[in-house]
Amino acid sequence: MRMRSLLHYFALSILPLLCAPATTMQNLRAQSPAKSATAAQPPMRSIGKIERFKPEFDALVPADAKLEVLADGFTWTEGPLWMGDKENGYLLFTDIPRNSIFSWSKFHGISLFMNPSGYTGVTYYGLEPGANGLLKDSDGNLVMCEHGDRRVSVLTPNGGKRTLADNYQGKRLNSPNDGTLKSNGDIYFTDPPYGLPQRENDPRRELDHFGVYRISKKTGELSLMTTELARPNGLGFSPDEKTLYVAQSDPKKAIWMAFPVKDDGTLGPGKLFYDATDQVGVHPGLPDGLSVDKKGNIWASGPGGIYVFNNSGELLGRLYTGERTSNCCFGEDGSTLFITADSNLCRIRTSTIGLP
Repeated sequence: MRMRSLLHYFALSILPLLCAPATTMQNLRAQSPAKSATAAQPPMRSIGKIERFKPEFDALVPADAKLEVLADGFTWTEGPLWMGDKENGYLLFTDIPRNSIFSWSKFHGISLFMNPSGYTGVTYYGLEPGANGLLKDSDGNLVMCEHGDRRVSVLTPNGGKRTLADNYQGKRLNSPNDGTLKSNGDIYFTDPPYGLPQRENDPRRELDHFGVYRISKKTGELSLMTTELARPNGLGFSPDEKTLYVAQSDPKKAIWMAFPVKDDGTLGPGKLFYDATDQVGVHPGLPDGLSVDKKGNIWASGPGGIYVFNNSGELLGRLYTGERTSNCCFGEDGSTLFITADSNLCRIRTSTIGLP
C-alpha cells in the first residue's frame, strides 16, 4: 500500500492511535445496521463514478451500480477479506496506522476486531505499524501480513497467533504487505519496505531485496519466488492458477506484472500486464491490492480507483473513487465488491462472482 504525505499522516497517526482500543472507534461513521434482514435502509452516501471503456464492462457492472460508502472516518483502510457465508458472514479490514483490524456486517455495522493487529512492541514504530493484507489459509483461519512485527501470522482456532514466516535465510523480512492462497494451501506474499519506519533506508532493514515469497503448506518452508519488482504489492492467481498477477506501487513504474506459474509452484520471468505510470499524479493512488473473478477478470486498485482488466490486459472500465484506493475483495454472495479507499469502506454490486 501507499499512503498520503508523511506530514498529513503524522497529524492523523501519532502514537495514541497505535495503542488504546478505546480511541479507535472515535470519529468513525457507518451506515446504521439493519434491525432485521428486511428492514428498510436510508439511502447510502455514494462517491465517484463508473467509467466504461469497453462494451464487455457492461456485463460486469450493472448500469445503475453505485460506489456506496459503508463507513468512513478511518485513517488508512486496507486488507478487505470476507469471512463466513453470504447470509451471516462479515467483512474484516485493516486500518494500518491505528494498528487495528475492524469488522463490518449488515447486522452490526462497524466494530473493532483486533488491536494491536501487526505491531506488539512498546515503542513508536512509524506511521504504518499495523497489519496490512488479510487472507484465509486452507483451513479458513485468518492470516495477517504484519508490518511492525515483520511477519506473516495465523490466528489459531483457540485464539493465539502463530508465526508462519518472519525471516528469509536468517534475515528478518521487511514488512509483509499482501498475500494470496493457492488451492494446494501454499501462501504467496509480497515483502516491500512500506512498513519500516524509514522504508528502504531504515537501519533495521536486513534484506537487500523486496521479494515475492511462498510458504509451503506441506513443509512450512519459505521460498523466494522473484525479486523482479522494486515495490511488489497486491497479488492474485488466475482461475486456472497458471498466472500470478502482482502489482508494483512504484510511482516511476506503476505497473502490474503477470508471472507464469510452473508445475512446482515457482514462477517464470514476469511479463508486463498493464502500465499506469502515465496516470500517476493525474489521479490519486498507485497500483496496490487486487482480486480476480471467476471469469478471469482482474479488479485492481490503481490511480483513481479500481481498474478492471480482462485476462489479456485490456482495460475494460474503472470504478473511479477519486480517492487513494488501496484494495478490494468480493464478498457476501460473491458478487459484492468491497473497496478500501483512503478513509472509506465502500462497496459496489457487480454482475460477476469473485474467486473464493
